[in-house]
Amino acid sequence: MGQRSFDVARTRITLFDALLRARAEAGGKTRILEDHDRNVLTYDDLVRAAFALGGKLKALTAPKEHVGVLLPSGVGATVVFFALHAIGRVPVMLNFTAGAANIKGACKAAGVKRILTAHKFVEVGKLESLIEDLKGGIALTFLEEVRAKVHLGDKLGALVKGFFPKSFRVGGNPDEPGVILFTSGSFGAPKGAVLSHANIVANVEQVSAHVDFAPDWVFFNPLPMFHCYGLTGGTLLPLLIGRKVFLYPSPLHFKEIPQLIAECGANILFATDTFAHQYARSAKGDSLKCLKFCVLGAEKVKPETRELFQRRFGVELLEGYGATEASPVIAVNQPNGQPGGANVHGTVGRLLPGMEVRLDDVPGISEGKKLVVRGPNVMRGYLLADGGLEELEDGWHDTGDVVAIDDQGFVTIVGRVKRFAKIGGEMVSLNAVEGFASAVWPEHRHAAVSLPDPRKGERVVLLSDAPDAEPAKILEWAQKNGAPEIAVPKKVLKVAEIPVLGTGKTDYVTVQKMAEDALKLQDAA
Repeated sequence: MGQRSFDVARTRITLFDALLRARAEAGGKTRILEDHDRNVLTYDDLVRAAFALGGKLKALTAPKEHVGVLLPSGVGATVVFFALHAIGRVPVMLNFTAGAANIKGACKAAGVKRILTAHKFVEVGKLESLIEDLKGGIALTFLEEVRAKVHLGDKLGALVKGFFPKSFRVGGNPDEPGVILFTSGSFGAPKGAVLSHANIVANVEQVSAHVDFAPDWVFFNPLPMFHCYGLTGGTLLPLLIGRKVFLYPSPLHFKEIPQLIAECGANILFATDTFAHQYARSAKGDSLKCLKFCVLGAEKVKPETRELFQRRFGVELLEGYGATEASPVIAVNQPNGQPGGANVHGTVGRLLPGMEVRLDDVPGISEGKKLVVRGPNVMRGYLLADGGLEELEDGWHDTGDVVAIDDQGFVTIVGRVKRFAKIGGEMVSLNAVEGFASAVWPEHRHAAVSLPDPRKGERVVLLSDAPDAEPAKILEWAQKNGAPEIAVPKKVLKVAEIPVLGTGKTDYVTVQKMAEDALKLQDAA
């Protein structure tokens, strides 16, 4: 199949029909999906399983109902996703690491009355207390109990439906909601993004037009399907372009994942810098040499991670950038050696085809401008508390990110608008502060936040898990490298670990509270 030009006409299709199209193009007997239980499904298996399960879920739900999905990445979650689409329901992917209060809030915002989960997942994940907290206003349906009711007649029915899928699946409008996802909540309360069928399919088509994936390559995805990167990039992209994908339920199993990558002969890995670095450090021998390249997003890729992958495995890292609201990929580097491709370190690559951008000035920030995007992959809008939809103005989404775009079209992320501190009238990038710390202590994690300061307006506080972290060492580095001294934090707090979200992103809400609490204790002492 390979790289192709972006054809917007191919996006005018529902997600289930996109699966059927991929099946027709690749062949129903193509082995397309595998997980840690070593279950391997062909396209025919996946379509029939979706019809069999969908038949049972149809009796429990109403047409176009928003149904919660609380499951890890794997064959089961993928079958559930397409089963809901086969019967015309809308999956709401719930973050099982977010806690009961946030999940309840998400369900209320999305109008979820029923959550699909599994006893095995609850047991392995030790989520019994979470499930108890969710009981009450929300019905919980366990997949083991549903599957136990699938009898021979259901299986025969699914077999027939698999032969004539378009006669039995519920049709839909590509512009209707295809999935509801919640933003990561790195900087505040998660927001519900309503993505249409066409949004997701468009992003798949955009990426496959931007990067050339050989027909026999295998994808490996350890990222959660409640995060748009793990859902679209790591799961739907390979399934909808005819590439096999191996799904793993947790990105935190640093020793097991490199071995599984070697065993399944994976060629493409989706991850974050934090997770990828741990995989490379934990890998035995040349277990990651089967990779052609890794696609890393959600956080900045560190030079140390690039050097480690190149030195040990000869593997290229492609840094990309996206947002849940854009389904999620907005820009990504391309492998060196592919036609027109270039991988420029320090950037997130060029914009995907079909993307429009607007660069808005930000008062006080001279280096870079705020990125506003529009395109076929940009969401319908945010969920409102009353169940309505906050639609975008003329299709434009304000990313809140400050970027610079060079003459060749490569995008560099300067920081988020909210991630600047105003010190003595000057705007200081908190991302840059973290970069200084990473240069001094490359093997450690760092997080910078701003707090009110009675004299200078704001001050920067750095949290670091480096045992010898202190401002003097950052100041010394800044003076040697010509970095502005105003950006050197006057306060460094040493912590056991920097908190991260289930997606691998730094949890800045918790970091901010840690900094505030620590300074309150110091002031009171």
